[in-house]
Amino acid sequence: MGMKKKLQEIPLHLMILPGIILTVIFSYVPIMGTVIAFQKFVPSKGIFNSKWIGFDNFRYMLDMPNFTSVLWNTIFIAVLKIIAGLIVPIIFALLLNELAGAFFKRTIQTIIYFPYFLSWVILGGILIDILSPSSGIVNQFLGVFGIKPIFFLGDDKWFPYTLVLTDTWKTFGYGTIVYLAALTGIDQSLYEAATMDGANRWKQTIHITLPGMLPIITLMTVLSLGNVLNAGFEQVFNLYSPMVYSTGDIIDTLVYRIGLVDAQYGVATAVGLFKSLISFVLIVLSNKLANKYAGYRVF
Repeated sequence: MGMKKKLQEIPLHLMILPGIILTVIFSYVPIMGTVIAFQKFVPSKGIFNSKWIGFDNFRYMLDMPNFTSVLWNTIFIAVLKIIAGLIVPIIFALLLNELAGAFFKRTIQTIIYFPYFLSWVILGGILIDILSPSSGIVNQFLGVFGIKPIFFLGDDKWFPYTLVLTDTWKTFGYGTIVYLAALTGIDQSLYEAATMDGANRWKQTIHITLPGMLPIITLMTVLSLGNVLNAGFEQVFNLYSPMVYSTGDIIDTLVYRIGLVDAQYGVATAVGLFKSLISFVLIVLSNKLANKYAGYRVF
């Protein structure tokens, strides 16, 4: 029976084989390139013939005048995205759960989920037009109330919050589906008992719905810790400009400019390796916290 079962599982292994191959090629093979972080890398000489300089690239990285602000921008934007990405889907899931009409409920769910499938290249162009200080619909609406035009994508004070709001708008539909799935697992008899005891919808939400969602809320919160240094390269790259570098420049865009624009490959690799090491520690920590508080573990 054991051999027969293994033979039956061969098609399943063949199905995941392309994914494994792509993961090895694009995720594991490039790990060998991290040695560039310890070299004065010259493309014509390659990895094996470039000069070894130890931790000089890391010292240069730490001495960069804007590195501290870039690190702070990354953490600040990422943390705000994590908080908004948890609160907004929970609230919207609770509101959708109160809708009685199944068709209307599915329609709303599809509409809010649709932006999740659009790339930031497409959304970037749309947002540039919508948020334009001269002709954007948002500023035209604010003008009705006598508010002066706001340069959302060109004002360093507004830019981080614009990133957070637009990212939340794009992704909260996915989170809403996760929490709606959690709501279906709550025992409906609890609501019936609460109704018989005279509890209104608000008290039922506080004492039944939210406690029932607490395990998945805890899990999503803990797992999000691993993304503290991921502020969203695609979004920032498509929306930012030199005018907002002081508050909008993040580690990933800094690596892009240093490595691909300025051709300082060693320094760019050092910055990327620094981020990867910190992210690895945070992912391990989040996995342990998820196992402790939500009973979930990846490995």
